[in-house]
Amino acid sequence: MKQIECNTYDDSIIINRMRTLLFVALITILSGCAKNEEEMNKIIFLHHSTGKVVWRGNTNRYIGKLFKQGDVKSYIKQYNKSADGNYRIEERYYPAPPYGWRNDPYDYYNIWVKNAGENPYMDQETLEILTKDFDIIIFKHCYPTSEILEDTGNPDVESKEKRLENYKLQYEALKQKMHEFPNNKFILWTTAVHIEKRLQEDQARRTVEFHDWVLNEWDEKGDNIYIWDFYKYETEGGLYLLDKYSDGSSHPNQDFGARLAPLFAQFILNVAEGKADN
Repeated sequence: MKQIECNTYDDSIIINRMRTLLFVALITILSGCAKNEEEMNKIIFLHHSTGKVVWRGNTNRYIGKLFKQGDVKSYIKQYNKSADGNYRIEERYYPAPPYGWRNDPYDYYNIWVKNAGENPYMDQETLEILTKDFDIIIFKHCYPTSEILEDTGNPDVESKEKRLENYKLQYEALKQKMHEFPNNKFILWTTAVHIEKRLQEDQARRTVEFHDWVLNEWDEKGDNIYIWDFYKYETEGGLYLLDKYSDGSSHPNQDFGARLAPLFAQFILNVAEGKADN
């Protein structure tokens, strides 16, 4: 009888230890899943000044700078609270010094394609680096990209000249590069454009042509690249950034940024949740 009690005691110890080990293993697995899920929801917005206006919206510039906040981030944080989400977004100027203050198609081609690799190029993260840190990468051009010259008939993918023939080659190379990262998603803004008094009409018309080409020919439905049509909002079907949306320069004003911030934020969420194509 004592032997039976002893065996029963030993068995209960073993069972309890197994339960403990299983519980620890389960917690470890769930923690790992939560971590992976969190990592898969990291978003980066690469921009310059026009992007900053939309990112900030009505957020006070000093508050935004101090707390790294903005209307877009606030919208996504509110969504996380209401829908139990865990999306995390941040923004940064890109490209930035020492590279320079240019974000034309050539510059993304130069950093992401021509100088691709595991090491930064002139202190700018390549796609190999960005895609390890962020699940969704958003990038854009500022209004100088709209200063498009007439084609020469000799397109050159490595040319810095702002011509449709060069833009198209650089965009094709960029698309192929982004397709190398099928587990990531990319959001491209259609290019910003100048106000009327700062851009020649022929350049403005080439910008329309570039915009239409990106939407109707370059973009592929069902891939990992999504287009947010900023140009449509700022021009409303015209050739230029409308004066009512301008701050007096070719930058959008705060009211316009505040109106677009929630639209932009919701588009990001749609992409993250697989709804953007709908």
